[in-house]
Amino acid sequence: MQKPTPGAYQERFYQKELETMDREALLALQGGCLVATVANCYANIPFYRQAMDAIGVLPGDIKSIEDLHRLPFTTKQDMRNAYPFDLFAINVKHEVQRLHASSGTTGNATVCGYTQNDIDNWGDCFARSIAQVGGGSESILQIAYGYGLFTGGLGAHEGGIRMGATILPMSSGNTRRQVQMMKDFSSDILACTPSYALLIADTAIEMGFDPPKDFNLSAAILGAEPWSQGMRQEIEEKLGVVAVDIYGLSEVMGPGVSCECRAQNGLHVAEDHFVIEILNPETLKPVPDGELGEVVFTTLTKECSPLLRYRTRDISRIIPGECSCGRTLRRMDRVSGRTDDMLIIRGVNVFPSQFQQAIADFAEVTNHYEIILTRKDQLDMVELKVETVPEFDFDEIRKIESLQQRIAGELKSSLQVNVRVSVVEPKSIERSMGKARRVIDMRQL
Repeated sequence: MQKPTPGAYQERFYQKELETMDREALLALQGGCLVATVANCYANIPFYRQAMDAIGVLPGDIKSIEDLHRLPFTTKQDMRNAYPFDLFAINVKHEVQRLHASSGTTGNATVCGYTQNDIDNWGDCFARSIAQVGGGSESILQIAYGYGLFTGGLGAHEGGIRMGATILPMSSGNTRRQVQMMKDFSSDILACTPSYALLIADTAIEMGFDPPKDFNLSAAILGAEPWSQGMRQEIEEKLGVVAVDIYGLSEVMGPGVSCECRAQNGLHVAEDHFVIEILNPETLKPVPDGELGEVVFTTLTKECSPLLRYRTRDISRIIPGECSCGRTLRRMDRVSGRTDDMLIIRGVNVFPSQFQQAIADFAEVTNHYEIILTRKDQLDMVELKVETVPEFDFDEIRKIESLQQRIAGELKSSLQVNVRVSVVEPKSIERSMGKARRVIDMRQL
C-alpha cells in the first residue's frame, strides 16, 4: 500500500468549529473555563485552597488566561500525597462514574476520577484523533491498548463510541489472534503502543501475511511511550499505514490530550479542554515557541479531578506556525523524553530516546534495543543491546565487530558517552505488549 499524502484526501473533522476556532475566540473560551475551574478548585479541594492562600492568590484574582502564571503548580507527588480522593472536587460516592489510577510502583498510585461529562469530553478528544487519521463512523477500530486502570484501552474505546465507529476491543496480548482478527474483521484503524504495533506487524509477517496487501489497515494511533521517526517508518512500511502519535496521561485525562494529524507535523492540543505551557524546568519560566522545555497542563473542563498547572515532566516544545490541515489548535512536538527519565552517565545527561535516534540510520539493526546500566569501580558502565535484521549474516564475526564499533562510534559522537554495544540476533530482546522497558538500571543493586 502506498502511504497517502496529507493532501490526498478530504480532511476530516470531528468538531470542526472548535478545532478551527479563531485564536482570539479560543483564548476567551479558555479564560472563562479557567475562571470557573479555579473557583471550583478553591471551593472544593483543600489542597488548592491552601496552596493559593499560601501565595496570596484568590479566585477573584484570576480573570483571564493571562493570569494563569499566578496559580500554583501541581506535581505527581502532590497527587500521591492526596491518595486516594483528596484531589477530587466532588464526593466519590455521588457523581463519580469511573476511577483510573497509575500503577503506583514507586509509591502511592495517582488516582483520577471522571464524571459522565468528563468521560464524554474524553471521548470527544479521542474521537478527534480518529478523524485526524481519516476515520469516521464507518471505521472499524481495533484497540490493542490494555484495558483496566490504565487509561489507554478505555480512552480509545470512548473515542470510538463518540465517533460511532465499530469497536474491536482486543486489549493487548494473544498477538496471533490479534492479527487473525485484524485480517478477518477488516480493521482499518489500529490503536496501541508503538512497540506493540511493531510486534503485531512482525507476527503478521511470521504468519505468512503481507499486511499492506492482505489487511484493510489505513492508520495507526500510537502512544504511551516515546518512539523515533525510524520506528514510525518501520511500522508504516510493515503495516501499510499512516502512523500518528497520540499523547495523554492519566493525571490530566488519558489519551487524546493531543494527537498528530496525517501531516505528522506536531500534535494538535485539545486547547478547549487544556492549557499547555512549555517552561524551563529549572526556572519554571516560559520558553519561546520552538524551544524545548517541560510540558505543564491545566485542565479546563474536568469536573471530578481538575488540575492546575500540572508538571508532567515530559520534554517537548510548541511548534510555531499553522498546520496544513487547517486546525488552529497549537501543536506540541512529540515528547523527546522526561526530566525524571533522564540518565546521568558519568556526568552526561542523556535520554533513552537519544539512543534510539542514534541507531536509526543503521540498516543492519532494528528498532528493538535495551540499555543496561551497571557500575564498576565507582564508574557508570553502559551497554546497548541492539537486534539485527533477519537478513544480517550472524556467522561473519568481522561484520558483527565492525557493526558494534560503528554504532559505538556514533553514540560517542552524538551523546559524548562511551557505550559497549552488543549486537544480538533477531527476537533476542523481550517484546512488549504495552510500554516497552528500554532501560535496566542495575547501578543500585
